[in-house]
Amino acid sequence: MPEHPQTNWHCQDALQTLAEMHTDSDRGLSKLQVRERLQRSGPNELIDAGGRSPWRILWEQFASSMILLLVAAAGVSAMLGEVRDAIAIVCIIVLNAVLGFGQDYRAERALAALKKLSVPRVRVKRDGSVSEIASTLLVPGDVILVEAGNSVPADCRLLMASNLRTQEAALTGESDSVEKQTAALTDRQAPLGDRSNMLWMGTSVTYGRGTAVVVATGMSTQLGRIADSLHRVVPEQTPLQKRLGQLGRSLAVAAIAIVAVVFVLGVARGEAPKLMLMTALSLAVAVVPEGLPAVATVALALGARRMFQRHALIRKLPAVETLGSVTVICTDKTGTLTQNRMTVTVLDVAGTRLDLPNVPTESDGQFQFDTTTQTAIADSSTLSLLLLTGSLCNDAELTGDAERDGVPTVSGEPTESALVVAAASAGLELTTLRQLLPRVAEVPFDSARKRMTTIHRTAGSAVTTRGDGRLSTTERAAAPLLELDESDAIALCKGAPGSLLDICSDVWVDDDVRTLDDHWREKINAAGDELAGQGMRVLAFAFRPLDEVPAAGHEGDVEQQLIFLGLMALIDPPRPEVRNAVARCRTAGIRPIMITGDHPLTALQIARELGITTSDNDGSTAGPSVLTGRELTAQTPADLRDGVEHVVVYSRVAPADKLHIVQALQANGQVVAMTGDGVNDAPALRQAHVGVAMGITGTDVSKEASEMVLLDDNFATIVNAVEEGRVVYDNIRKFVRYTMTSNAGEICVMLFGPLFGMPLPLRPLQILWVNLVTDGLPGLALAVEPGERDTMRRPPRPPNEHVLGRGMATDIVWIGLLMGGVSLLAGSLFHRADDVSISNRQQTIVFTVLTLSQMGNVLATRSDRNLLFRIGLFSNPALVAAVLLTFGLQLAVIYLPPLQTLFHTQSLSMSELACCFVLSTVVFAAVELRKWICFRESDRA
Repeated sequence: MPEHPQTNWHCQDALQTLAEMHTDSDRGLSKLQVRERLQRSGPNELIDAGGRSPWRILWEQFASSMILLLVAAAGVSAMLGEVRDAIAIVCIIVLNAVLGFGQDYRAERALAALKKLSVPRVRVKRDGSVSEIASTLLVPGDVILVEAGNSVPADCRLLMASNLRTQEAALTGESDSVEKQTAALTDRQAPLGDRSNMLWMGTSVTYGRGTAVVVATGMSTQLGRIADSLHRVVPEQTPLQKRLGQLGRSLAVAAIAIVAVVFVLGVARGEAPKLMLMTALSLAVAVVPEGLPAVATVALALGARRMFQRHALIRKLPAVETLGSVTVICTDKTGTLTQNRMTVTVLDVAGTRLDLPNVPTESDGQFQFDTTTQTAIADSSTLSLLLLTGSLCNDAELTGDAERDGVPTVSGEPTESALVVAAASAGLELTTLRQLLPRVAEVPFDSARKRMTTIHRTAGSAVTTRGDGRLSTTERAAAPLLELDESDAIALCKGAPGSLLDICSDVWVDDDVRTLDDHWREKINAAGDELAGQGMRVLAFAFRPLDEVPAAGHEGDVEQQLIFLGLMALIDPPRPEVRNAVARCRTAGIRPIMITGDHPLTALQIARELGITTSDNDGSTAGPSVLTGRELTAQTPADLRDGVEHVVVYSRVAPADKLHIVQALQANGQVVAMTGDGVNDAPALRQAHVGVAMGITGTDVSKEASEMVLLDDNFATIVNAVEEGRVVYDNIRKFVRYTMTSNAGEICVMLFGPLFGMPLPLRPLQILWVNLVTDGLPGLALAVEPGERDTMRRPPRPPNEHVLGRGMATDIVWIGLLMGGVSLLAGSLFHRADDVSISNRQQTIVFTVLTLSQMGNVLATRSDRNLLFRIGLFSNPALVAAVLLTFGLQLAVIYLPPLQTLFHTQSLSMSELACCFVLSTVVFAAVELRKWICFRESDRA
């Protein structure tokens, strides 16, 4: 019997499904059928189709243009006989590869985490008897039994459901538990969350029990499709990788051109070919910023460390910089923007509404509302009675030792748990209530009646005053029920408002029973419609005094002539810190988008509360743009690409929809961050430029598929991470500007040296010294440069911006020309005709002025627009130390005999050294002057 992964099982009735699966609801499959199907379908487990091998990951670390240029530079150094320098460059390459390999290898473990969601044991009917087997042995057609607390082992069609509810947030994003039933549905395109007669692998049963037939196992399940899509997703290159790739290609072209031009011109001028080859190769080395990969890696690692201190764990280093480029954050609602905890937010009795705070505070190990809310409830016996009814007509439990564990935990179905918490927060003690009003019978909830009734004995119970003559809060709430005349029991009922109004004849108003006439019905319906229109789940509550406890089997007879009490509205509330985080995103030019499997009204209400949707900028009253999964599926790829630039809330979406949204945004040139915590988020997390998983509530799957994990599950942490990402990229750009302007100075020296009578102004080892030491040490210090004041007050940089953009190319040209000209001028000024070592002296002076000019250049490069005295010389002590250390090393190269021999330098007199120092300040002064002029003009504007 083959599996039918595309069959609309939810549209078939139970008998059709059994017939198509060739199985029996009473006997299940035979051993022979199981054996055949296991051979055909394979074990019920998620299969790793194989990701990148470790060797492939290692090879990819050497595939970038910049690394290939460094390999060429190492080869050039070896050709020039400078083995030590070649080894130094190779060490940089190896270090970069090791760090990159370690980060990328972890990303391939996502499927292993998916396998952990499989259920180890399951109860199954086979050959007419029930047995417990490993879930991996399940096959299509098996009949399984599930109950509260079980995880669902495969995709199944329900055959019997008794008050069955499941928690599907990890798969669909729906925060509330889902009520299940067995009737066939008519909508073939219904989202997963609306297929109420289906059970999904990886979800869990929170209430009731049921029997179901397995229709899909392993990779054919919805969870399996997610696993399959994970290794079909091809992540895009990060902005940093793209920019460094562009730079590497540009430098490769420049290096080849310079080598060819210098060699040809030199030979044509009559110079020795060997000398010109050495000169040309030296220039090729000068073009390559050997320290860039190391500095970029260090900057990313330091940024990752700072992010960790701000509760963001970076799993892949390039994500640090990518965060600074983010233009859109696609965020899941449940557990990311909200608390993933249903909460009572509104009490409505007789048309009087009380809004409750979202999060009860903790006081003395108990749930507790604020004083104002508690007073309002205590002053209204009707509100207290409403909360009492919700707490007693309920199967949730308060568990844990408050003194030992702090606030007690609640176990049970999410909606019922919320009712218990609301009552406890108002001071109603569940244990005391159950003692005063013990439950003696019940009519369980079912989907046909849409209500639940519990029957409690009142005879023999009485409230007792304390020594001071006062009643406790719990006793005051129970008193109206205990004091009813000629009543031995009480029936408490909760359910859908329409269902309860149908069986109510009266309404409780100000401690009095009134007839439930059309006026009151209209008022109650209007209040319920208003709350539902705000995306809340609305429950109604009622009670009925009983002369006696009904006989067994007749409990349902009490569901008539009830007294209507009021309404409660529930919602999964927003996290309190998220609204401010969303506002900071907008200030930083980042557009937040909500993507959820929840109901459109609920999603829209949360989006409004958080500021994700706002009034039209033109002042119109048009509402925000919302799109459902069904509407999204009907769109063409072109329509989707157009729509994603305007839609801010997506509801009722399937996992594949999230992936398509991210891909459409990327196709439009957006840099996308995707947040999430569930299994359903994993493919989109991996596709996005930055996948952000929740560290506390997130599944292993989402964490392994992400680039960053929020350790505090705080959406605001994303904004902090974006700020750090922008600082990292700014610092990498500062290093690129510094090293490229310095290298341009070296190229100018080598190109124009012959005009000053110096065929070879710098020796190859001197060039490598400048590139690896003079560039490297201050460059590393630039990696820890503090962020500038406007970091989060400017829009994201364009995704296609070249790393040399925003005027950097111009800076490279004019600063390089100035630096090279000053260095060559210094060499010509100290020419002495009677000096037999003229070449070495000139090279030493040119070498020294060039090195010291670069120290002034790095100090001026610390900010694009602020002068050094504004940001403070010592605000980056690491850079000051690097400049001093480089200056000391340069003096050692000039004056220590062993180094003189190695670098072909000569000692300079104090006057010569002083002149070199003065001339080297020209570059610093010129760069600062340009910033001062531009800064002054900007202020005037």
